[in-house]
Amino acid sequence: MHPPPPAAAAMDFSQNSLFGYMEDLQELTIIERPVRRSLKTPEEIERLTVDEDLSDIERAVYLLSAGQDIQGTSVIANLPFLMRQNPAETLRRVLPKVREVLHVAGVEMQLTAAVSFLTILQEESVSIHTYAHAFLQVILLHLEHRDAGVSNAWLETLLSVIEVLPKETLRHEILNPLVSKAQLSQTVQSRLVSCKILGKLTNKFDAHAIKREILPLVKSLCQDVEYEVRSCMCRQLENIAQGIGTELTKSVVLPELIELSRDESSSVRLAAFETLVNLLDVFDADDRSQTILPLVKSFCEKSFKADESILISLSFHLGKLCHGLYGIFTPDQHLRFLEFYKKLCTLGLQQENGHNENQIPPQILEQEKKYISVRKNCAYNFPAMIVFVDPKNFHMELYSTFFCLCHDPEVPVRYTIAICFYEVSKLLNSGVYLIHKELITLLQDESLEVLDALIDHLPEILELMSTGGESSVQENKLSSLPDLIPALTAAEQRAAASLKWRTHEKLLQKYACLPHIISSDQIYYRFLQRMFTIMMTNNVLPVQKAASRTLCVFLRYNRKQEQRHEVIQKLIEQLGQGKSYWNRLRFLDTCEFIIEIFSKSFFCKYFFLPAIELTHDPVANVRMKLCCLLPKVKSTLKIPADKHLLQQLEMCVRKLLCQEKDKDVLAIVKRTVLELDRMEMSMDAEQLEKEKQQNDGRPMSDKTFEKKRRDTKTPTTLPKNIPISVPGPSGTSTPSTSKEVKKSKLIRSQSFNNQAFHAKYGNLDKCPSKSSTAGYTPSVSGLGKTSVISLTDDSFRTRNASSTPTSFSPSPSLPSTSRTGSSVDPKSSGSKDTQPRKATLKSRKSNP
Repeated sequence: MHPPPPAAAAMDFSQNSLFGYMEDLQELTIIERPVRRSLKTPEEIERLTVDEDLSDIERAVYLLSAGQDIQGTSVIANLPFLMRQNPAETLRRVLPKVREVLHVAGVEMQLTAAVSFLTILQEESVSIHTYAHAFLQVILLHLEHRDAGVSNAWLETLLSVIEVLPKETLRHEILNPLVSKAQLSQTVQSRLVSCKILGKLTNKFDAHAIKREILPLVKSLCQDVEYEVRSCMCRQLENIAQGIGTELTKSVVLPELIELSRDESSSVRLAAFETLVNLLDVFDADDRSQTILPLVKSFCEKSFKADESILISLSFHLGKLCHGLYGIFTPDQHLRFLEFYKKLCTLGLQQENGHNENQIPPQILEQEKKYISVRKNCAYNFPAMIVFVDPKNFHMELYSTFFCLCHDPEVPVRYTIAICFYEVSKLLNSGVYLIHKELITLLQDESLEVLDALIDHLPEILELMSTGGESSVQENKLSSLPDLIPALTAAEQRAAASLKWRTHEKLLQKYACLPHIISSDQIYYRFLQRMFTIMMTNNVLPVQKAASRTLCVFLRYNRKQEQRHEVIQKLIEQLGQGKSYWNRLRFLDTCEFIIEIFSKSFFCKYFFLPAIELTHDPVANVRMKLCCLLPKVKSTLKIPADKHLLQQLEMCVRKLLCQEKDKDVLAIVKRTVLELDRMEMSMDAEQLEKEKQQNDGRPMSDKTFEKKRRDTKTPTTLPKNIPISVPGPSGTSTPSTSKEVKKSKLIRSQSFNNQAFHAKYGNLDKCPSKSSTAGYTPSVSGLGKTSVISLTDDSFRTRNASSTPTSFSPSPSLPSTSRTGSSVDPKSSGSKDTQPRKATLKSRKSNP
């Protein structure tokens, strides 16, 4: 069986954790006595103990028969588990005990049983026929439980069962008994249950059966003597109308709704009104103009004299009314309905007198809360009202109302209008300039909830503002809104000063749209430094990352070289080389964003070496984060242009693998090496084709080279004459491709034996003993299937000349790996790599 629920677990005092906790409290005499009072006596513990050798089924039967209520409740909660494990035995032995227990069960056990029965249905542990036979009668039996919560729980289970039961079972087990349950002689609760069941049954039968068997019951319940029953049945008429079709709805349902709309009870009238609004699309234009419109008009006129709850419902359904009755209103009716909406938008504001809330009677406070709900609903429906009056008439008809809603004294109203602000902006289109000031007002709102609602669509709103809705001219970006930048900066500072860091994070993310809205100079002088400050001083990691990514976007769209270089220098010096390891971690986050946002060449040019330099970082967390980032770093390289950077990457990885002392970092390094070795490298097709022709002895003409450059659309400033042979693009491969791949793999596997590393990384001959990496044998040198290292120095040439087979020997005129393309004489080379290479050669010759 599954573990018991928390309540049952709390009663199990055999848990070691509780005794350990008690031992810790022994010295605290002030609380020792209350704790001891809560302990169970040996007799009580004995009664809660069950033989561990019992099977799940036997234990369940025992606990239901002789256990306490809390244990029986635990068994019923685990009933779905038992049904999954052994449905036959559960139905045969456990379910009869459950039926017995439920007759005298308390509220908690009843609620648990209703949920378990529903879970079994949803999991389809047994066939629907078996389920109906075993569970349906139990559900029907407890529908009229004296506790309303229990009754509703069983009813919800039954309504879900009705969805899947076959028609004949529904007719015999539910519909036929319903005839007697819906009579006036039954209890109010029984008739309320009948109303909800009828609404669900309608969609399960054809129109003829509904007309003959269901509609008589519906009419009877619509005319019930109890207003609760009439209201409940009225709300089910929408479901019934969908099941019986348009004709029967007009002839049967509509007359009932008209009668109920004139009911003496306000709750019944409200139910009739809401049902009519939801069924507007069902009725034709004649019904809407001749029958429904007069009812709506009368309802609106009487609403101010009735209960405020009717006003709340009316204000909430205004949008549907506008849509459903569009084109039905006469000009006079249109104007009166608009004036009614405006009146609702300011309802309760006239009573503002500045009194202390403690001096206002409770009934007045309750009334004001309802008025706030009305104005909130009006704000929700404001976009629909713009359509109702036509956006061209917004300034004359609705601008003053919009102004009032944006300046409403209550936060829920301003919050709702902030949510709708984007929809309003779209509807106004070229007239969006009319609400510039309201945007500034909401950006400066004292409530962060309002700001949070507004910034969900802030990029789209600002784009509409900057383009004037439909114009594509953006020379004067938001020149008509000079207060925007101060409002944006003030909003960010308020969010930063609050404890609602999620709002601050979202705001920083949305500020990434600013390069499309304002100029680079404005961003540079008003926002860039603020992003740096947040990255270096804020204590919330998601906020720091949001600032980092937005800063990278700002940098991406900044076209002034001096500003870009200053930002890049700050990132490297203040973050990548910062004294705080936290800043260096944020630098690696920034590198990840740069890889995502910028071109590969940009990252390689400015951030590749500063990033892998952190392999020397004294903090293990920094090295660990760098290792996780290395696959993305390698993905920015393009062979052969970035071969020298690939060598640097390989040296760093090998250094980590050989010298890393932290076991967690070392484990990640090993996984990273495997991932790097599986990665495919990006190839520069133009450069490879040029070198291939040169290696074949057919120099590429200027015209051919220019054509290749245009075809591949890559810069021509790549390094020249790099001796590498890899498979070309699909469709251009030659029979020698496999040989070239074999050659590249051979060179890759041998190159690390002689490779000399950069002086700053030290000599790798000082690596730890093999015991530090025992059991780990992946190739480090490759770091990828096409990662080729071809060093043009003495050691490479000598080894190849003496030990490499003829078919793999390089071209006699071996070109240089220099990015400038100039040849290098190994004897006269003053490179700082010369000495380590010679040392390696000597070592190899002495140990053949």
